[in-house]
Amino acid sequence: MDENINLTILNEIAKATKMGMSSINFVSDKITDEIMKENLSTQYAEYGKILDKVNTEFEKYGEIPDDEPIGAKMMSWTGVQMNTMMDKSNSHIADLMMQGNLMGIIESQKLLNHSPEMEPQIKDILNEFITLQNNNIEKMKQFL
Repeated sequence: MDENINLTILNEIAKATKMGMSSINFVSDKITDEIMKENLSTQYAEYGKILDKVNTEFEKYGEIPDDEPIGAKMMSWTGVQMNTMMDKSNSHIADLMMQGNLMGIIESQKLLNHSPEMEPQIKDILNEFITLQNNNIEKMKQFL
């Protein structure tokens, strides 16, 4: 079994979960709707659970996940600020969050399709992440 592919996939899941968590942090102060806040808070916690599983797998390899580059974090923050400057409506924020989740699904599905040799437990985490992203999209639809 190729250890590198497993670490690569774990790193990608870690980056994507951190990006999801950061995005929720970036929009949270713009949300006034309590139901939406609660919904995003639940999503944040679910990302955290997946990140914990990823970190547990990293420990098995004696590795730690790569940190999200500061440039990517700043671009994400800037993008959210620009996108919500004129429109802080629930609908617009839900749209932004859904787009981010969809990108996560696409990238995760590519990893799943092109890495059949990954360890089963890593495949389970990746599938759980895809399910979370799909569920997040479904939850955000009510705010469109």
